[in-house]
Amino acid sequence: MDKMILGRYIPGDSVIHRLDPRAKLLSMFLFILIIFWANNVITNALLFVFIFILIRFSKISLRFFLQGLKPMLFLIAFTTLFQLLFTSGGVIFWQFGFLKITQIGLQQAGIIFARFVLIIFASTLLTLTTMPLSLADAVEVLLKPLAVFKFPVHEVGLMLSMSLRFVPTLMDDALRIMNAQRARGVDFGQGSVVQKVKSIIPILIPLFVSSFKRADALAIAMEARGYQGGENRTRYRQLKWQLSDSLSFVVIILVGVLLFILKT
Repeated sequence: MDKMILGRYIPGDSVIHRLDPRAKLLSMFLFILIIFWANNVITNALLFVFIFILIRFSKISLRFFLQGLKPMLFLIAFTTLFQLLFTSGGVIFWQFGFLKITQIGLQQAGIIFARFVLIIFASTLLTLTTMPLSLADAVEVLLKPLAVFKFPVHEVGLMLSMSLRFVPTLMDDALRIMNAQRARGVDFGQGSVVQKVKSIIPILIPLFVSSFKRADALAIAMEARGYQGGENRTRYRQLKWQLSDSLSFVVIILVGVLLFILKT
């Protein structure tokens, strides 16, 4: 749980860190769209090389990314295995009852696995190199045209900022509660599935209580400081779109064009 990297920000002065958060957010969405075009080994290899280059430019250790993938391994493995065993077509390599591994199944499982890893890497790179407040400001600016339709743009940006800010805090609280329960003799790895589920209850109850207390304290602090969202609120950090931001978006488009040419 202490390996969770969602919502964490690593300060730095790399090329990726200096990009405008709006450019990074739009580029990530475009990159995720491009990922679904990759349907063979060459296109997926191209995307992996590209994301590894971005990680290199961000000056963040690849080992840190791989450790951060650990909380998602079960979901990735389950989805990939389901695709592998229940997709039919092509040459049959192994079969046991209704379970079988086929040529098409292997291809689809590999594609699903690659998509999961690429999407996680891209979203993780965004959060690790972008401060939560800057990311929330970017979302608010990009959604600003919806304010014409009375959409609560500022409130959405505020909720996103708070959510990203408190994800690592909740993880730290959960880890602290688990350590306290272990000190009292609770073993989270023993017993049947039902017993393991029951052992989570002593974690969830104090975690919810501490979360509500923290939310109440935050609301009181904001009211005491006279916080008011809206059109007249100024920003300490101003977003500035530069040439490097445009170039980053162009690079993503070029990768998409190349991927469209190479895909089958």
